[in-house]
Amino acid sequence: MPASERAPTHFGFRTVELGAKQAMVDEIFHNVARRYDLMNDLMSGGLHRLWKDVMVTALNPPRDARPFAVIDVAGGTGDVAFRIARAGGAGTRVTVCDINADMLEVGRARAAALGLDDIVTFAAGNAESLPFADRRFDACTIAFGIRNVPRIEAALGEVFRVLRPAGRFLCLEFSTVDVPGLDALYDFYSFNVIPALGRAVAGDAEAYRYLVESIRRFPAPHAFAGMIAAAGFRRVSHRALSGGVAALHSAWRL
Repeated sequence: MPASERAPTHFGFRTVELGAKQAMVDEIFHNVARRYDLMNDLMSGGLHRLWKDVMVTALNPPRDARPFAVIDVAGGTGDVAFRIARAGGAGTRVTVCDINADMLEVGRARAAALGLDDIVTFAAGNAESLPFADRRFDACTIAFGIRNVPRIEAALGEVFRVLRPAGRFLCLEFSTVDVPGLDALYDFYSFNVIPALGRAVAGDAEAYRYLVESIRRFPAPHAFAGMIAAAGFRRVSHRALSGGVAALHSAWRL
């Protein structure tokens, strides 16, 4: 293994080799793929549905026949992509790119059941090395996926590469609670209730414990905004949602 792959990184609260993290994350999502949207319900109290609607409203896909190509990174089950497809007009097309085959299988089945498989397509790919040409997409979305990428800077660089000039980047991620009192309640819920629910509903408390820990390890909004700007984006901003439980990050390739 190259020395760069042996560099330390975090897997939740554990320190692991950078080269090992992706396989560990893949195993988590292999185990929870068919319960992924339920998982988000448990982790957000159902609020993720409202937050995703906020993101799609911010994206504002054209409602006419103008071509509008979106890539939804790490969106294997298609939840965000389907919302974009419904919000957009006849020219809107969404490509879901995810590294996990199990997640993609769930997404393709859902697209077919919803009659959206001619609008939403699915492709296997690593966020750190997207399998698409330069400047192919008008917009990129990623919801609750960026914190699981081992090399976040590489993924942001890839998003910048595949966006056309004037392309929009929107990233929805769990964040830092900034309301006194809510922070303590949120910590109790996260570290005590969510793993127990994960054991009861999915038979996998450890997967849910990792996901809670990964939220705490993710950079604070201002620090993540700095990473986005360092990738070349402009007009970088973020908006706290539900007292900071989540944040919507926005940027443009200009």
